[in-house]
Amino acid sequence: MAKLNKDVLFLIFEELQDDSKSLFSSLMVNRLWCETVIPILWKNPWCYDINYYNKNNLFTIISSYLSDNVKELLMRQEIQLPLVSYESLLFDYLSFCRSINVNTISIITSIGSSLDYIQFILEQEFYGLFMKKFPELKYLDMRSIEHQIFYFPEANLRFESLCELICDTSMDSSYFYGLAWLCRCIQRLIVFNVESRVYSDISKLINVQKNLKYFEWEDVIDLYDLGPDPYKEILLALENKAKTINHLKLFLIHVDYTMQKMLPKLHKLKTLIINLGTFSEEQLKMFVYRDLEVIRVSYYELKAAAIIIENSGGHIKKILFPSYELDDFIDNFNDASLIFIRKIYENCPSIECLSLTFPSLKEHFTEFEKLLKICQNLKELLIAICIDNDAAAWDDNTKFEEEYLENGKELLKILSRSAPINLREIRFLYDYKFSLKTLEEFLEKWKGCALSILTCDPIYKEENYVKLIKKYKNNGVIRDFRCENFANIVNFDFKM
Repeated sequence: MAKLNKDVLFLIFEELQDDSKSLFSSLMVNRLWCETVIPILWKNPWCYDINYYNKNNLFTIISSYLSDNVKELLMRQEIQLPLVSYESLLFDYLSFCRSINVNTISIITSIGSSLDYIQFILEQEFYGLFMKKFPELKYLDMRSIEHQIFYFPEANLRFESLCELICDTSMDSSYFYGLAWLCRCIQRLIVFNVESRVYSDISKLINVQKNLKYFEWEDVIDLYDLGPDPYKEILLALENKAKTINHLKLFLIHVDYTMQKMLPKLHKLKTLIINLGTFSEEQLKMFVYRDLEVIRVSYYELKAAAIIIENSGGHIKKILFPSYELDDFIDNFNDASLIFIRKIYENCPSIECLSLTFPSLKEHFTEFEKLLKICQNLKELLIAICIDNDAAAWDDNTKFEEEYLENGKELLKILSRSAPINLREIRFLYDYKFSLKTLEEFLEKWKGCALSILTCDPIYKEENYVKLIKKYKNNGVIRDFRCENFANIVNFDFKM
């Protein structure tokens, strides 16, 4: 592989741009590999899992670019600068960089001084460098920003190429109006709502974008004093972008009339992550998304999700759970979950990643097996079987245990018989358990690719289970078997 030419290596390493461990290891192979990896690492050097408080490499490299006059001025302010010159560096690192993370820059400058006003001066000089040295600016995380960086002389050239922006509502409106003046090509916008106010500045920023494709808004604190229709200007601005928006994630405390009016118009959505339970059945029937690929489904929203799935264009690939627990047995759950399963195998032939919950009833197990047989592209599966814990029949723990074991036995029998050949990962929630014998029988019959299993039940850490799992890891049936918390299991972005 070391003999591959630089262009081929670059394509390979670009595929690994989110795998920092592999990229950093590749630096040490030879000079060609190092020369190929450095531009990829430095495209966004703030995104890797690095403890910036304890490592001053970035501070050393960035400060080396400062002019002698600036260095002398800073040292008069008792700022400690490393004695490294830009000319002595192996690469022109800043010429590769296309991103800014304000919080990381703040951490890095604290290496030079612990005094706030001196850190502010350093940050100002660093941002000035970035505007001069970066060929373009693609990504900006401006949370906690204190500098009007778009007023630097070269800022208009850098910001006109900005594609992704992460921000929060605590920032002064002047920042958003400044960005709206310079940035017209933002494709991905993420806003964390941390305070109640009028959002005219953010709606202005949305309105001037020419090709906004991804929008995410999250209320991260309890904002109960927002007043009527608090997001109206934001939602109307999004409605104006109906021709371009493909991905919408809204984590809102309040859902109002404007939301009900706006959503049916975003007909090009590929990702829809909102609270569906706030809409009536008639409203949901107006949500027709023929290109939909990803939808988040709450345990409480199975009926609502089934309506949207039925009206989709058959392209859904992911159905996800939210990150909170399934803690109550809800009304009409049996019927809603049965309809939900049917709508999936009738309308989602391309489904690859599926979160599923249903009661431990024969009809539901039958429909689940039918889904497995039809949905042959399924690769990742999360299963939760929900028992009504308040039912009168449950008067002792023994009956719970028996029901859990019976559910586990039935579930693994179905997976053994009917799981798609491409299924490579199963995430098990509750309410079921696998006896040692049942689990061994399942693993013995497994004929698919090496299987990864996630569970939140600590029983699988016991010695006899550990020994069994190790056996099937050694013979290639199990790729990985881990016990994780609920949040990691429901989050398919969490990889094993």
